[in-house]
Amino acid sequence: MILAHGRLHEDSTLAALLETLEADCIRTIGSQSITQEQVIAACDTLAKRVAEGDYDRILKRFMANFHIGEAHLSAALQLFSRESLEYKCRLELGDTSELLRHEGHRDIRRDRYPLGVLFHVAAGNVDGLPAYSVIEGLLAGNINILKLPSADSGISVLLLSELCKIEPALADFVYVFDVPSTDLASLQKFASVADAVVVWGGDEAVSAARSLAPCNTKVISWGHKLSFAYATLDATDKDLTALAHHICQTRQLLCSSCQGIYVDTADRTVLEGFGRRFYEILRSVTAAYPPVPLGMRAKATLHLYNEELEQHITGNTVYRGDGVSVLVTEDSTLVLSCLFRNCWVKPLPRARVVPTLKGKKGYLQTCGLLCGDHDRHSLSELLARAGVVRITEAGEMSRTIAGEAHDGDYALRLYSRIVEIG
Repeated sequence: MILAHGRLHEDSTLAALLETLEADCIRTIGSQSITQEQVIAACDTLAKRVAEGDYDRILKRFMANFHIGEAHLSAALQLFSRESLEYKCRLELGDTSELLRHEGHRDIRRDRYPLGVLFHVAAGNVDGLPAYSVIEGLLAGNINILKLPSADSGISVLLLSELCKIEPALADFVYVFDVPSTDLASLQKFASVADAVVVWGGDEAVSAARSLAPCNTKVISWGHKLSFAYATLDATDKDLTALAHHICQTRQLLCSSCQGIYVDTADRTVLEGFGRRFYEILRSVTAAYPPVPLGMRAKATLHLYNEELEQHITGNTVYRGDGVSVLVTEDSTLVLSCLFRNCWVKPLPRARVVPTLKGKKGYLQTCGLLCGDHDRHSLSELLARAGVVRITEAGEMSRTIAGEAHDGDYALRLYSRIVEIG
């Protein structure tokens, strides 16, 4: 299904829409504009309608299929509220009203303008994220072309089409196409029309976007990141339990999901004790959540079985049972876990934090910090110097609150340009 000019179209109309896409975008840029107020008011109305149950027929089934709880939905709706979006705009765009003085010449006015056209290549690991990416583009005043991820649930098309119904002025600023990544001709057309390609995904997705984009087109990447926890030896059971809940809730599929725990120690015996302790907590917490899909469990089981076979070579220890596992290893490299309630525990004395993590520059995102208050400031400073861009409490690694940056950057600033007029 395609969304263009505020209406849903069959996929068979793709060729005709592509033929006029560039001309349509140029005509819109030359003759129309949208305001932040129009976007904010429409989003706020949509969020209220969702909260009031207007879309329950669709949303309830969607939430059940993807194990999304009411608390998660409420947090997501808060991001669409007037209060949150107004705060986001104030924070990210700042104030450019002060004139720039130029001695002997007229004062220079600085105005913010949209980049023009954004081509969003969305990832499928967070449902609703493609729609939110478009809304950020709209807040900066851009025309937005969205390529849906292959496993899209349909929620993004629903949200964006309803948004255009609420505020018809947005209709010519939103295009949604459900084309496969193999349709290079369509993707190249989208990229050629765009002033910037906004890509959500890993190295492969970013490289593909760079190959599609002409040299005069910006590539703004929100790449896949690695997140982890860092624990001192006085980490509490309360913090470890919160971290275990986070691992079960996110299934470790988000960029902000905890892949493993670094422990502030170089002592193997201490590390083993910590790993066993967290395994017991994770094992008790997992009972409160639906079972992991059988295929995902089978994949992890094969990997862990191989780890057990090679224990005499690697020296690693595997604790596993009830669908969860903890792999204790002396290797301190930051890596992806087996996902789905399987994590690693590795040694990382604080003196080695910067040398160890700096090699992962560009991939670091969130660290859940489990320590006493007396260590929190110094360890936060150390992790920030190493390149981490979000430092949270144990259970807050995947929080969604208004005003947070994306991977250390403000999206609305990247989607805008400053024009100086003297």
